[in-house]
Amino acid sequence: MGKSRRTIPEELLLLALDPTTGTTAQPQSLDLGLAGAQLVELALAGRIAPDGDRIAVVHPRPTGDPTLDSALELLRRRGSPVRAVHWIGGPRLGLRQTYLAHLERCGMVHAVPGQMCGILPTTRYQATDSAVSREIRARLDSAIRTGVPPDPRTAALAALAHSVGLGKHLYPGNEGRSSRSRLRDLIRYDPMGGLVAHAVMDVQNGVAAQPKRPPAQAQRPAAHNTMARAGVR
Repeated sequence: MGKSRRTIPEELLLLALDPTTGTTAQPQSLDLGLAGAQLVELALAGRIAPDGDRIAVVHPRPTGDPTLDSALELLRRRGSPVRAVHWIGGPRLGLRQTYLAHLERCGMVHAVPGQMCGILPTTRYQATDSAVSREIRARLDSAIRTGVPPDPRTAALAALAHSVGLGKHLYPGNEGRSSRSRLRDLIRYDPMGGLVAHAVMDVQNGVAAQPKRPPAQAQRPAAHNTMARAGVR
């Protein structure tokens, strides 16, 4: 994978950066979105593919991107397709910071040290080239306003932006309501992006943590047998 092209995780993070505060919008859900964005990028690179609601490795050859290849190797070690919701809901400690550090090394952002309450050290990140962020945003705006089906990368980025709640950050207020609605609708234009985006939202809604209930019909025979053993007729 050539590094001349920005990856979807990088673009999602740049979209989330607030140019005024230097912080990222929706930080908790953004971590889930970055994990999902890695899956979409690996799918676009031909390394993985959807298998129902699961993710299957179809080509384990490294992409050349260390962060993506780490995710690819973890998927390969699973040995069998993994549910997207379980993968995205797994521990992703430091993923956002890893991508921020990468963007800083690439010169796309620069770190601004500071302090909270005059005591606690903090770090804000400012985009060094606002044209990059404008270009990413312009692709989303064009897809929203023209109604023309976007390319798979833009469609996946839109789906992920919606899933992590960036709609209100990108298109705030009542005037942005229709744009937020159309951003959500773009989820249908990329199957992998749609699968991942729904998985991100499911994790946020606690779906991944809910145990599967046994079918009702499977429970009735057991109850009947228990009654029979107790002598009930």
